[in-house]
Amino acid sequence: MFLTQTVPRQREIIEVLLRNGWDYMRRLLTGGKADEPQLPPPAVLKNILVALGPVYVKLGQLLSTRPDLLSAAYIEELSTLQDEVPPVPWSEIEILIRQQLKRPLEETFITLNPIPVAAGSIAQTHRATLADGREAALKVQRPGIDLTVAQDIALIQGIADLVARTEFGQTYEIKSTAEEFTKALEAELDFTLEAGFTDQLRHNLSQSRWYDTTKIVVAEIYWDLTTPKLLVMEWLDGVPILSAKFDGDNVERREITTLLFRVFFQQLYIDGFFHADPHPGNLFYLKEGRIALLDCGMVGRLDPRTQQILTQMLLAIVDLDGRRCAQLTLELSDSTQPVILSRLENDYDRMLRKYVNANLAEINFSQVIYEILQIARNNKIRLPSNMGLYAKTLANLEGLARGFNPELNFIDEIQPLLTDLFRRQLIGDNPLRSLLRTGLDLKSLSLQSPRYIELLLDRVTSETLQWNLSLQGLDGLRRTTDDAANRLSFSILVGSLIMGAAIISSNAQTSQLSFLSNVLFATASLLGLWLIISILRSGRLR
Repeated sequence: MFLTQTVPRQREIIEVLLRNGWDYMRRLLTGGKADEPQLPPPAVLKNILVALGPVYVKLGQLLSTRPDLLSAAYIEELSTLQDEVPPVPWSEIEILIRQQLKRPLEETFITLNPIPVAAGSIAQTHRATLADGREAALKVQRPGIDLTVAQDIALIQGIADLVARTEFGQTYEIKSTAEEFTKALEAELDFTLEAGFTDQLRHNLSQSRWYDTTKIVVAEIYWDLTTPKLLVMEWLDGVPILSAKFDGDNVERREITTLLFRVFFQQLYIDGFFHADPHPGNLFYLKEGRIALLDCGMVGRLDPRTQQILTQMLLAIVDLDGRRCAQLTLELSDSTQPVILSRLENDYDRMLRKYVNANLAEINFSQVIYEILQIARNNKIRLPSNMGLYAKTLANLEGLARGFNPELNFIDEIQPLLTDLFRRQLIGDNPLRSLLRTGLDLKSLSLQSPRYIELLLDRVTSETLQWNLSLQGLDGLRRTTDDAANRLSFSILVGSLIMGAAIISSNAQTSQLSFLSNVLFATASLLGLWLIISILRSGRLR
C-alpha cells in the first residue's frame, strides 16, 4: 500500500508535494476526504515534476501530449520541460561501455571522446571513431537508471491507485494512463527498440514520390555494437535547423519548409508510423541542403482508418465545418458514454466561427486541432491516446516551420498533399490493382446473389421471413397522425350532422321534426366551433 511504505524515495516525493502546496494531494496523502481533484497551477505542477527528478520530467513530457486530459495552459507549460541533467562522470560511463562491448574498447574504437555532446535523464551521447574509420555516436544509458525507474514506476502506480478512487480518476482512466506511461518509460530503457524504430523510419522515408529522398537523412544503426544499454549509430555532422545560416534569399528556406511538411505528412497519413518529437533539437541541417531526423525514441502509430478520418478532419478544418468535425470526432472516439450531438456541433461551430474572417494562411492549425481535442474532453468523449501524440507532432512541426520560415503559408503547403491523399483513398496506390479488386468483389457478389435471392424468396413463400426494424423518433409522427385522423373524423361528423339537419328541415311537416332539425344544427355548430378552437390553439392552422 502506497501510504504504508517508508522508503526514502516515497518520503522525498511526499515532501516535494507538500512543500509546493498541492492541497488536494495533501488531503489524499493524509487520509482526508478526497473530493474532485484540483491540479496545482501549471507552473507549480512543472516545478513539482522538475523537483521530483528525471522520471517525473518524462511523465510531464508524456502529459504534454495529452490535450484530451489537460487544458491548453497545462499543455503549453509542460511542453517546455527540458530533459537535460548533469552528465555522469566518464569513469562510470567507461565501465558500462566496456561491459556492453564484445571486444575490448581499444580494439573497437580508435577514438572516444569522454566529454558528452548531450546528456539526458536516461542516457548521454558521446562521439567516437570506429576501428574501420567510420564516425559514430554512442548513446549510453546512465548507470543505475533502471533501478531508479523501477522505484518511481511503483510509486506512480501507487498514486494512480489513489486517484483512481475518485470520479475524476474513473472518468479519465488514470490507471490506464499511468500504465501507458510506465510501458513507454520501460521501452526507453531498451535501446534496441529505439534502434528498430530508427531503421523502420529510415526505410519508410527512403521511398516517396512527394520529395527527393536524398534530402532527408536518418542515421544508420550499427547493430553489431548495439545492446539494450548501448546504442551505436552513424554520426551526422550538422547544426540544429534553427541555427543554420543561409545566404540572402529565402528560396532554400521555402524548399526546406516544403520538404519538412512532405516528410511528416508521409509519416502521418501514408506510413502510419511517425517521429513524434520533431522539436528543433531533433532536426539538423547538414551539408548540401539535407535534413537529418534525430532521436527516434518517441514514435506514434496510426491505423489506416484513423489516417482516413484525420485526413478528412484537416479538410473540415479548412472548410470551417463544425458539423463535420463533430461527426469525425465521434468516429474517432472509443467512448461508450452517450454524447449530445447538437451540443458538440454547437461547441465546434462556436470555436471555428472565430476564424471565419481570418486569413487561412495565418490560422494556427495545430492550435485548432488542440481546441478540437479539448472540446471533445469537455463533452466527456474519450479519444485514443495516440491522438495526443498526433496533435503534438503537428504542433511541433508547425511551430518549427514558422520559426524557420516566417513566410510559411500552411494552406499552400498542405493543399497538394491533401489532394493526393484523397486520390489515394479513392483509387489506392495502384489503380489497376484497385480495379481488379473491385472486379473480384463484383464477381463474388454476382455468384452469391442468386443463392441469397433464392433463400429470400423461399422464406417469403414459406412465411418464415421476419423483419426486425427499430425506428427512432416516430412517436411525434404517430401523435401528429392520430390528431389529424381525429380532426378529420370530427369534420366528417360535423358535415354529416349539418347535411342531416338540412334534409330533415327541408321536409319537416311536424313540430317534432323541426325540433330535431334545430338540435342537429346546434350540435353541429358546437362541434364545429370546438374543432376550430382546437386547431387555432395548436398553432397548426396553416
